[in-house]
Amino acid sequence: MMKKRYLMQEANEQAFSLITDIENSDESVYDLELESNQTLPVLPLRNMVLFPGVFMPVSVGRTSSLKLIREANKKNGHIAVVCQKEARVDDPQFSDLHTIGTIGKIVRVLEMPDQTTTVILQGVKRIELKNIVSEIPYLKGEVEVKQDILPDKKDKEFNALLETCKDFTIKFIKLSDSLHQDTVFAIRNFDTNFLLIDFICTNLPLKKDEKIELLRLDSLKDRAFRLLEILNREVQLADIKATIQMRTREDIDQQQREYFLQQQIKTIQDELGGNGQEQEIEELRLKALSKAWNEEVAAVFNKELAKLERMHTQSPDYNVQLNYIHTMLSLPWAEYTTDNLNLKNAEKTLNKDHYGLEKVKERILEHLAVLRLKGDMKSPIICLYGPPGVGKTSLGKSIADSLKRKYVRMSLGGVHDEAEIRGHRKTYIGAMPGRVIKSLIKVGSSNPVFILDEIDKVSSDRQGDPSSALLEVLDPEQNTTFHDNFLDLDYDLSKVMFIATANNLNTIPSPLLDRMELIEVSGYITEEKIEIARKHLVPKELETNGMKKDDIKFSKGALEAIIESYTRESGVRELEKKINKVLRKIARQYATDGFISKREIKPADLYDLLGAPEYTKDKYQGNEYAGVVTGLAWTAVGGEILFVETSLSKGKGSKLTLTGNLGDVMKESAMLALEYIKSHADLLNLDESIFDNWNIHIHVPEGAIPKDGPSAGITMATSLASALTQRKVKSNLAMTGEITLRGKVLPVGGIKEKILAAKRAGIKEIILCSENKKNIDEIQDLYLKGLTFHYVNDIKEVFAIALTNEKVANPIDLNIQKKDN
Repeated sequence: MMKKRYLMQEANEQAFSLITDIENSDESVYDLELESNQTLPVLPLRNMVLFPGVFMPVSVGRTSSLKLIREANKKNGHIAVVCQKEARVDDPQFSDLHTIGTIGKIVRVLEMPDQTTTVILQGVKRIELKNIVSEIPYLKGEVEVKQDILPDKKDKEFNALLETCKDFTIKFIKLSDSLHQDTVFAIRNFDTNFLLIDFICTNLPLKKDEKIELLRLDSLKDRAFRLLEILNREVQLADIKATIQMRTREDIDQQQREYFLQQQIKTIQDELGGNGQEQEIEELRLKALSKAWNEEVAAVFNKELAKLERMHTQSPDYNVQLNYIHTMLSLPWAEYTTDNLNLKNAEKTLNKDHYGLEKVKERILEHLAVLRLKGDMKSPIICLYGPPGVGKTSLGKSIADSLKRKYVRMSLGGVHDEAEIRGHRKTYIGAMPGRVIKSLIKVGSSNPVFILDEIDKVSSDRQGDPSSALLEVLDPEQNTTFHDNFLDLDYDLSKVMFIATANNLNTIPSPLLDRMELIEVSGYITEEKIEIARKHLVPKELETNGMKKDDIKFSKGALEAIIESYTRESGVRELEKKINKVLRKIARQYATDGFISKREIKPADLYDLLGAPEYTKDKYQGNEYAGVVTGLAWTAVGGEILFVETSLSKGKGSKLTLTGNLGDVMKESAMLALEYIKSHADLLNLDESIFDNWNIHIHVPEGAIPKDGPSAGITMATSLASALTQRKVKSNLAMTGEITLRGKVLPVGGIKEKILAAKRAGIKEIILCSENKKNIDEIQDLYLKGLTFHYVNDIKEVFAIALTNEKVANPIDLNIQKKDN
């Protein structure tokens, strides 16, 4: 075996010495004169291309090729050497061969120790294969000898080109592991300049098609230029490859170094009485003994801990497994805080933190009462909905304080990934539990007050629908076994008091809405805002601005002026900002001058502190004009009064014009009112011809503000009736209610806000649907003082109350009254 390996090495070295034997090579091959057309044996090569003047070893395996080599060697004849188009073809035909090739001269035939034959060929002249004339016993073909176009030996450009090719070739060989490094010596000492180009083309591992392309070029200078382009590319690729290998080697070396250091640390720890991994696992096992979990959870924990114990600390899965076990141990399994069941203390705490909100406080106290009697019950799931700034979120903190429970808040605004609620599978890279489980770990209790803030802002996308995941969380019948994907165990959420907040119920899916107890938190009226500012906002902002409680006082009139003239909102956020602005102005003056000039803020001081009033309060405008009626409207910032104006102009066709940025429902109310009056003209003693000779225009100021809703129906009907009859409307009267085509008056919403807006505007009497009486009964008597209510069921009753028999000054002569019979 050793002898055979020695013979192989000797044969390979002999072949290489022939290839690089440049002392015996010269440029005479380029000057050889051969017959232009002749028939030669054809030796097909699979992936090799022979160039003129260059030695090349070829391993011969085909039977026909062996016969060709032996006969040609005996005759000392030339052969045609061409390359196959496809290497896998065993019996190539003319169509399988590249037509460009080289006449080869057999220099030596070597019988290798592994029973193969290697022939050393030297290229002589380039040829063009024209045809195959015989295939037995080997291929023979007609060839045409092609002459090389040689540059002048004194051509400086060509000489510089040669030197550049030589440099690039040497650099490529040094970067490459696939070439014999002795080739560098051969290239560096190459004296035959013309042969250098073809030597490089033959021996460098270029693509076969590129070698064929180089061989086809008749001009040696063009061949050199093309070779330089290819060499430049190959050198760059080899350089990049070497750089990548170096970086990879450095990474491996760093990993090996860290591994050996870890082994040394482990050895030292063993000498000191145990390694870190064993100590950590023992600590985890001891910590688990204090957990009040059931047998199923304990079995899963022990299984996962045993799995961690079998892992190596350098394993990628070790940290994943350790993170999972830490999550299990961090959860407050069956750990509850003790509720404070003192109802009077809870009520006192709720009243201290929030003014008003009676329904919410009542619901919490009811829950405490049942809990005190029963001892154990599922916590309610409440949804507080209402406009921004009314204290929905802060109410949750007050509830937690009154119950002496932990408090945690999770904002759902913009959440669009289901994994935010349920977590990721622990097998994923970077997996973590959902925000519900993480919040319980953070708060350290299984019965906190859990605020789900902005539940109406949840969205869905390709990653799932979080609102669907919340269905299990917010269902008292299902959340006893809430399943988090990361934890992969059931967790009891039934003792958690979930309180959701929302601004708009329309965006919440109905299945989710059905699981929650809805409590409306309506906007505050002016009187409530004054109390909130006096008890909460002013002390808070005094502290924020570095002042003492008694440094500055706001009079009731100043607070009312700020609310009415500088804010327009349902809540108190903007009011808080305005109070802060006033105190900042005073703080600056105090910091500059060293004293406070005004200890009590009055309405007259607001112009200097806050500038000109931003809003004006609506006021009753009187009843001097026909067709102007005062209505009541509800907005997101509270109640307002609005005026419906009707004017008449001569024209044909009974045209109805509606202006004031009205919505579709409000436009329909106007058309309903007009149709009712047309069909009941006798009720107002009107001549029906008026509708054919007069155009009607209804306008609702302010024109830039969008308005919609059915509650102005009776207001529009009364406005039309007043304009058509030129009768005055009763003074200091306002109304609200929906009208039907039959003249029925229907109930509307927002009664509390509308009543307060009417009172602020100086209204004395209000017309409402009789079904709205129940809403009036819920309002405190303090806010109803000075108001008279008229409850109606039909528009006829509205006309009887609202329209007087007195004509307006200078009435329009409409000829509308029917003549007495």
